[in-house]
Amino acid sequence: MRAMLLSRIVSLDEVDTPLELVDLPVPEPNPGEVLIRVSACGVCHTELDEIEGRTAPPKLPIIPGHEVIGRVEALGRSVTRWKPGERVGVGWIHSSSGESDENVCPKFQATGRDTNGGYAEFMTVPEDYAYPIPDTFTDTQAAPLLCAGAVGFRALKLTNIKDGDLLGMTGFGGSAHLVLQTAKHLFPHTKTFIFARDPAAREFALQLGAEWAGDTTDRSPQQLHAIIDTTPAWKPVVEALKNLRPSGRLVINAIRKEDADKDYLLNVSYHEHLWMEREIKSVANVTRRDISEFLPLAAEIPVTPEVQTYKLEEANRALVDLKHRPIKGATVLLIDE
Repeated sequence: MRAMLLSRIVSLDEVDTPLELVDLPVPEPNPGEVLIRVSACGVCHTELDEIEGRTAPPKLPIIPGHEVIGRVEALGRSVTRWKPGERVGVGWIHSSSGESDENVCPKFQATGRDTNGGYAEFMTVPEDYAYPIPDTFTDTQAAPLLCAGAVGFRALKLTNIKDGDLLGMTGFGGSAHLVLQTAKHLFPHTKTFIFARDPAAREFALQLGAEWAGDTTDRSPQQLHAIIDTTPAWKPVVEALKNLRPSGRLVINAIRKEDADKDYLLNVSYHEHLWMEREIKSVANVTRRDISEFLPLAAEIPVTPEVQTYKLEEANRALVDLKHRPIKGATVLLIDE
């Protein structure tokens, strides 16, 4: 099978071909696993964290990719949930304890980091961590729902907002544009306020129904009950805290933060940013329940992902683009073309 393989930790500021196109044997599903013929795989910022070592794979080489769509190709012994030919998705959670806190337990295994992922023509996954994909979505539309959508849904839940509260988002890319659509459905009287450094992203947010859009450092017209941060940087965190009302909550939806602007944290003022019972909550991974709940909800809305596509062998270009230039919506690799 064709696969894009990560063999070493590198900086994408210095290397623009971190992955190598290779030909590998098709994996065999273990008992309790399904073999998936991959048709599409989303490109997530967490892949940059893996490649650049912020959340390095425990062993190399590894096949990245954790927003996977495909068809069941073969069944391991004792599999009962799936039949060959059924369309399924795989997210960041490859396997875990199955408990309610499985996203933070030591058994958590990440797709494309701890075990081979979807930048390949085939992959395996435990049957309980594959999910049915609603017919509403094409393969390319469905791919970003498995992480950008599902972990964004988790972040939205962690804000604890109620209908009519004011919600902010800082950064407006693959996850935030899906969260905005979800929030408008679940909380129809809630107004959304977007902070993004890219003017095109701000315009896109307004097209999707945001109440207001400004630069990362702008002040929103009203103080907000909650803000979701989806950026890899620290500056948006500090600036977002200025826009929280007393008792407001900032939810940081990121596996890792980059160090390039870490010094910006020195601008934090306890009185201005944290006092009055403002709080910061992080999102740690995603659970099976998050994905299982979000996919049918996304179909009910229906969420409309904005997608830019690349071929599998163009994965390096997709990653460099994600690192260095504004991307409207989500990025997806087409595996079976």
